[in-house]
Amino acid sequence: MVNKIWAFFIISGIFFCIVTGNLQVLNEEILLSADTAFGMILKIFPVMALWLGIMKIAEDAGLLKKLSQKIACILKYLFPEIPKNHESLSYIASNVICNMFGLGNAATPFGLKAMQSLQTLNDKKDTASKSMITFLVLNTSGLTLIPTTILSLRMLHKSVEPTTIVLPCLIATFVSTFVGLLCNYFLSRRH
Repeated sequence: MVNKIWAFFIISGIFFCIVTGNLQVLNEEILLSADTAFGMILKIFPVMALWLGIMKIAEDAGLLKKLSQKIACILKYLFPEIPKNHESLSYIASNVICNMFGLGNAATPFGLKAMQSLQTLNDKKDTASKSMITFLVLNTSGLTLIPTTILSLRMLHKSVEPTTIVLPCLIATFVSTFVGLLCNYFLSRRH
């Protein structure tokens, strides 16, 4: 659906430029946008590489596994249908840890593995299980302790105090996670 919305915006913008005779502006914006996007990638890449590297070191050192085990103790209450010591809990825990450090890119593979693992426990293969829906809510709300992408974007645009958004982000993601899980709990009890 989002692809269709973006396609509509792009096509309508091009059509508007053609109708109003602003093709020069369209060409300039296309080239300027490409240059801006490339510049952002070059400036954000080192920060993302640093954090992804730290996560890889933590994974290789066993720290990620230890943190996952600690979080898995909490997750068993959110996912009572998942058997104890099932691999999906460690995948979910790893996904949550990566999201907490603002590393959505590193969290994605763990999220995909968690969904595949949860599918093996699912009796109705064509319908999402309660655990799958709960994980989707938890992943989408994205509880974040360190919003690395936002911080790097603020640094990129020369913010005077790029870290001032850490506390508001923490509060916002905590509230969204809490409300999402609360809604999920009450809606799942209705069925």
